[in-house]
Amino acid sequence: MPPIKLTSIFRRSDGRLRNGWWVAIFLLTLFVLLLPVLLISQANGYALGLWEQVAILLAVTWLCQALRRQPLTEVTGRFDTAWWRDLAAGLAGGGALMAVPALFLFLCGWVRFEVTAIDPAALGLAIFAMTGVAIAEELLFRGFLFQRLIAAIGTWPAQLSLAGLFLLTHLGNEGLHGPAAVLAMVNIFLAGLMFGQAWLRTQRLALPIGLHLGANVVQGNLLGFSVSGTDNQSWLLAHLAPVADWLTGGSAGLEGSLPGLVCLLVLLAILYNKPNGSR
Repeated sequence: MPPIKLTSIFRRSDGRLRNGWWVAIFLLTLFVLLLPVLLISQANGYALGLWEQVAILLAVTWLCQALRRQPLTEVTGRFDTAWWRDLAAGLAGGGALMAVPALFLFLCGWVRFEVTAIDPAALGLAIFAMTGVAIAEELLFRGFLFQRLIAAIGTWPAQLSLAGLFLLTHLGNEGLHGPAAVLAMVNIFLAGLMFGQAWLRTQRLALPIGLHLGANVVQGNLLGFSVSGTDNQSWLLAHLAPVADWLTGGSAGLEGSLPGLVCLLVLLAILYNKPNGSR
């Protein structure tokens, strides 16, 4: 048996650093940049903003890509016509993902809606915040980390790993309790797989960002349901009938409902059967 060269642990046969090490470099760089920012913000009683998180994730992604001598657009996709078309398709698909189960609940008499007196500017700011959530989470869970992990261990191990991590980051949300919590956790995990599949089909972050943003805005900012157990400022306010939480989602939102699960599985199946795209 020929001896194993030490360099082979770090580098592939073509001389490039192995993808597993790039995953470690990304996580270490994120930790090094994020830790002092968090310590300073906490010392001053300041919560790190969503768009600041986006900026940090973009900086770490850009730095890792620069070290790899690859453009940032290898991760995000080129911002061409196809990118914006994918974003629009994602917004529509994500919106439908929440609008359809909400309509079903309404027709069954399990939810009624009340128009709120929210100021349009406040609603706009809430949607702007949701945009930051979608971009930050997709950069983290479907960006550099996800793509290098696919190259390192394969598609499905990466999908399951990142969907599991996506779920873990949502478990502390206040509304995830009671009978609907288990169904909500299943749906959040499946949503992680759906966003990953959206990237796999298009090789661009536009579709997963659009799906994520469309679902959150329609569910939380327009219809007034909780989003992953978190309440948001909204145009409508959803009043749930006293029926089983697994039907309406309860405090978890539509993500904790059986109709939400059915719609999620349908959209996941559509994405799974969609032909591969290109950058």
